[in-house]
Amino acid sequence: MFYDDNQIFGAPLAGITDKPFRRIVRMFSPGVPLYTEMISCHSLVEMHKNCPRNFDRYDDEGNVGTQIFGANVALMADAAKILQDAGAAWIDINMGCPVPKVATRSGAGANLMRDHKLAEKIMRAVVSAVQIPVSIKTRLGWDDGHRDWAELIHIAADCGVQFAALHGRTRAQLYTGVSQLPRLLPDVKIPIIGNGDIKTRSDVKNVLDLGYWGAMVGRAMLGRPWVLGELAGLCVAPRNVGAVVLQHLEYMLEYYGGRVAPQMFRKHAAWYSGGMPNSAEFRIRVNQISDANELRTEISKFWGCEVDI
Repeated sequence: MFYDDNQIFGAPLAGITDKPFRRIVRMFSPGVPLYTEMISCHSLVEMHKNCPRNFDRYDDEGNVGTQIFGANVALMADAAKILQDAGAAWIDINMGCPVPKVATRSGAGANLMRDHKLAEKIMRAVVSAVQIPVSIKTRLGWDDGHRDWAELIHIAADCGVQFAALHGRTRAQLYTGVSQLPRLLPDVKIPIIGNGDIKTRSDVKNVLDLGYWGAMVGRAMLGRPWVLGELAGLCVAPRNVGAVVLQHLEYMLEYYGGRVAPQMFRKHAAWYSGGMPNSAEFRIRVNQISDANELRTEISKFWGCEVDI
């Protein structure tokens, strides 16, 4: 069974779902909804020059939602307007990031699950600031004693938020344990996308059977940027993965430049090689390379190809 390509979402992944990665995903999934990495409202509004995504345009990317995080109501609204003007298809408010520098030290991300009044102010401000749809992404709650996701999504609907994504863990769980999405009741006011440990068509079916409108794939995309296309029935895994890896590297070099891109690409090379013979040795070699040409050569040798996909 395949699913509509608007039911399969690519999750926002910090340090992963940048413009080069999204370009690779688009080779296999032209219409699937994708999220950007989360973008700091402070960094965006102040146009910090050391963060390339502050200057991205989305006009040519199709169905891409830009995810922002922050705890300053006015800055979140201003950031949403900037991203709308840059061509975003929709704005997503991060209410689930569990990492300390976001959720505790800056009072953003998952911390908004503990402060529904602030969350409401941010949602109302962002919805009022733009003419494109607004969504939120959240978790089950802060911890097992505070699983109040339904209340937060109810507030979101009242604020004019058009859909939500729900990750099946609490903030306290971080990314450990098994994602356990609750069954949705018929009185849910807005569509909800299920997220967490979704890798296969069977996982997608289970999520939809629980009443979710769609399924969001996160870490299963690592080293498999074609997985969204597979789930939506748009493609199969490429025969020549090495050509995909090389193209991804070229996009990284184009976006970040030759000084930093090779080091940033090491993690992607490792993910692409996962489960293949001699992948451990390959990763050791790649992690010692900082030159783009050397990296191209090593990738070509490992996959044994430099041909079209």
